[in-house]
Amino acid sequence: MTTLSTYLQIANNQSLWQSMTAKQPDVATQTQYFEDNIGKVQSVDDFMKNDRLFNYAMTAFGLGDMTYAKGMMQKVLEQGVSDNSALANTLNNANIKAFATAFDFADNGASTTSSSTLVDNVVSRYAEQSLEDNQGQQNPGVQLALYFQRNAPSITSVYGILADSKILSVVQTALGISTQTTSQSIDSQAAMLTSKLDITDFQDPKKLQQFISRFAAMYDYNNSGSDANSQSSLLSTLFDSSSSDSSFGLDSSLLLSVQGVRFNSF
Repeated sequence: MTTLSTYLQIANNQSLWQSMTAKQPDVATQTQYFEDNIGKVQSVDDFMKNDRLFNYAMTAFGLGDMTYAKGMMQKVLEQGVSDNSALANTLNNANIKAFATAFDFADNGASTTSSSTLVDNVVSRYAEQSLEDNQGQQNPGVQLALYFQRNAPSITSVYGILADSKILSVVQTALGISTQTTSQSIDSQAAMLTSKLDITDFQDPKKLQQFISRFAAMYDYNNSGSDANSQSSLLSTLFDSSSSDSSFGLDSSLLLSVQGVRFNSF
């Protein structure tokens, strides 16, 4: 299966895939521990001392590769999110901001972890993150597509794209932008992205899916072997990477139909 067909298969049945992931033994075991013990946490110090709870929460918010930065994360939680100068608001990292907002000990104190809404949010995020990680082991392109689907709608400026390496990778691939452009100044990169896309399109479900599908087709074209290249080129030619048309070139009904295409029949 191509990156595009796999992504569409999951995207069209997201709740089912997430439910199956949540039932996997390793995921279910970690989730059960979190649900049984997070309510016992009364402070930031309590939270930081329990590596298993902390790591679960960090992973749920896409921060699994930053679990070593406990000193910084403790400051993030202690300062909260109410003050504009708080660390969570100045790091330009949406995942850290979301983490600090969920675990807002600064404003809510000991009652922070007694919220069923918090538990449900973190558990859902963990299953979603685990689904993405599982797909990444088989096809990194699918992981990137799912990550983009989840996070792109919350981006409010092109600087948000530049601040997230995964989001930037999807955008560069979809638009045919060389990775070498990262050597340019931030402002130059921002100006280029502004000229090539309308950031508000990511808040439109139809246009978001079109953009992700464009990325998936180009990802296969750039990364697959010669046979797969010849197959996925059929898809990639449907997209004009030089076009500034915010519709990204394909109607969503056509994108959905691609899921059922048998590429080896051509």
